[in-house]
Amino acid sequence: MSTIADKVFDEALSLPADARLSLVERLLTSLNLPTRADIDRQWADEAERRVAEIEMGEVKLIPGEKVFEKIRRKYGR
Repeated sequence: MSTIADKVFDEALSLPADARLSLVERLLTSLNLPTRADIDRQWADEAERRVAEIEMGEVKLIPGEKVFEKIRRKYGR
């Protein structure tokens, strides 16, 4: 870390826990990472896409028992 970052970090450690948590949240927000709502929406979109593929017959479904048997054979369990 740079000297300034080290100083900021040391200062942040002296803050009460709730203030540190607030600071962490603000720093993470500043990175423009996807929010939980964004992630949930993307998973919902993916689930809907997969259901549509199944309903249109575009994918071949494999029973879970066969999948687990293949895993057991491959990994010896």
